[in-house]
Amino acid sequence: MDRSSLRPPLRPLVGVTACFKENGRGGWHHTVGDKYVQAAVHAVGALPVLIPAIGPELGDGEQATIEALDRLLDSLNGVLLTGSPSNVEPHHYGGEQSRRGTAHDPARDATTLPLIRHCLDRGVPLFAICRGLQEVNVALGGTLHQFVHEVEGRWDHRSPKSPDTDVNYASAHDVQIVEGGLLHRLLGERRVRVNSLHAQGVDRLAPRVRLEAVAEDGQVEAFSIPDAPAFALALQWHPEHRALKNPVSMKLFDAFAAACRSRAAARLGPPLRAAAE
Repeated sequence: MDRSSLRPPLRPLVGVTACFKENGRGGWHHTVGDKYVQAAVHAVGALPVLIPAIGPELGDGEQATIEALDRLLDSLNGVLLTGSPSNVEPHHYGGEQSRRGTAHDPARDATTLPLIRHCLDRGVPLFAICRGLQEVNVALGGTLHQFVHEVEGRWDHRSPKSPDTDVNYASAHDVQIVEGGLLHRLLGERRVRVNSLHAQGVDRLAPRVRLEAVAEDGQVEAFSIPDAPAFALALQWHPEHRALKNPVSMKLFDAFAAACRSRAAARLGPPLRAAAE
C-alpha cells in the first residue's frame, strides 16, 4: 500500500496579524481575537502563525522592518488581516488629527502597512477583515472616514455594544455586490446580509483597488486588488464570526484556503506536492 495516500493534507501556514496592547503594567504582544485563530484553523484549514506588531521594535528603521517581513512572508502561504478596536493613525493617509481618547496602535500600523504592500508584491494570498480592509486601503494610497456615522447620509455602522457577542455580530444590513466582480463570482449573488461593527471606514478608495460591495448608504463594504498576483480581498464586515455556520462566509474562506493551498503546493518539491494534493 502506498502510505503517502494516508497522509493528511498539509496545512498551509497563514499569518494572522495581532495588536500591541498597553495595560498599565507594560505592553502585550500577540493580542488577537480567538475567533480569527479558530477561523484560520477550521474555516481555512491552516496552521495560524501570529504576526506580532513589532514594526518599531526592530531597531534599524523601516528597512529592517521590510527585511524582517520579507523573511516572514517567505515562510507563509497566506495572511489574514484581523479586525481591532483601534484605528489606523490618520497621519498615514493625511487625515485630521484624531480626537482625544481615540484608540490607536502605532506598532500595528508600522507592521501591517508595509506587510500588505509586500504581500501583494510577493504574491502571498491576502484576506483582510474590518480594520484589515482599512489598512489595505491606506497602505495603497486611500483615505478613511474616522467616524462614518458623522458623514452626511451615512448610517451608524457601529455595533450595539451588547454583553452578548451574538447580538453584536448579528446581521445588520444588506450589501450590494458589484456585478462581475470577484465577490460576485465567489458568492453567485448580488445582495447579501452582513454584520456591522465599525466606526472608521473607507473615504477615498486607493487607486489599485476595485470596488466589490457597498452598503445601501454608499459606504464601501468590500474591495479586491485586480493586479495582485494572488487572491486579495478585503471586507468591512466580519465573516470569521461563526464562519462554519454561515454559507456566505465559508465560500469566502474556501476561496482564500484554495489560494493558500496553491501557494503551499507550488513551493514544495514534487514528492511533497503530490502528497499535499
